[in-house]
Amino acid sequence: MRRFLLLLSLVCCVTLPQAQAKEAPTFEPARVVASFPILADMIREIGGEHVVVETLVAEGQDAHSFQPTPDDAKKLAGAQIIAINGLKFELWMGRLIKASGSKAKLLVATAGLKPRVLMEDEHNDEAAQGHHHHDHEKGEITPDPHAWQDLGNAPIYIKNITAALIEAKPAYADFYKQRARNFLNECAKLDAQIKEDFAAIPQERRKVITSHDAFGYYGAAYGVTFLAPVGISTEEEPSAASLSKLIEQVKAEKVRALFVESMASPRLMQQIAEETGAKIGGTLYADTLTAADNEAATYLDLMRLNSSRLLAAMKD
Repeated sequence: MRRFLLLLSLVCCVTLPQAQAKEAPTFEPARVVASFPILADMIREIGGEHVVVETLVAEGQDAHSFQPTPDDAKKLAGAQIIAINGLKFELWMGRLIKASGSKAKLLVATAGLKPRVLMEDEHNDEAAQGHHHHDHEKGEITPDPHAWQDLGNAPIYIKNITAALIEAKPAYADFYKQRARNFLNECAKLDAQIKEDFAAIPQERRKVITSHDAFGYYGAAYGVTFLAPVGISTEEEPSAASLSKLIEQVKAEKVRALFVESMASPRLMQQIAEETGAKIGGTLYADTLTAADNEAATYLDLMRLNSSRLLAAMKD
């Protein structure tokens, strides 16, 4: 009997830890594929170590002209969440998801956001200022997808991202929520600081020229007038007539600062600078980030850097 009890205790010592190991839940990070770097950074800010994020459009690449590859389809096939900005920013994504056969949840980060829109009549008005918008029909509403350029929209991005991560990995719900609160506070503080900084600049000096029309949300939020030789897409080219009209407007309104966007050729801005006497104030980041060791490695870095350069040009 003693030998039997001893043998039973030994068996229990061996088998119980194994049984407990089988019953213990495995906590793996959520696997997310994001369309472009700014959105990927937001997801990492909220997900921390409990999320693995891959990006389709790499740092420094142009999401407007992005051409997916078979490797991109493979990325989607292994994802739990596919994250996009929405507002017609990733027009190539629908075809890519279909080609990948992915069953991942689609996270639209701007869901519930009221977009800045341009209608056909507004397009015609803007053509006189050097704006051109293609690939739309008369009367069509064209949403401006660059909603992240207003930090006031950050709560919508954060809410949608957090909800998707919690749905994918409920075990990390408290972790995601806490990081979301921290990120939200950082965005709110920076938003208030930028508004305060621009309020000190006379309104007539808050005018700049950029490579394409990517800063409409920023302008509306912080009281800055942006002029651009082309419209929302970086693939557009200005006509000679529209460029001439923009140059005349710059001279008439005494716009002193021009900015080359990180993904755009400086040639057009150099031409406008030569013909108007305006000064090129540096590089702005609209649709992408830089590598981790560079000046605009995160979303908040981008917003700080753009704001500091705009303010410096207006004070000069």
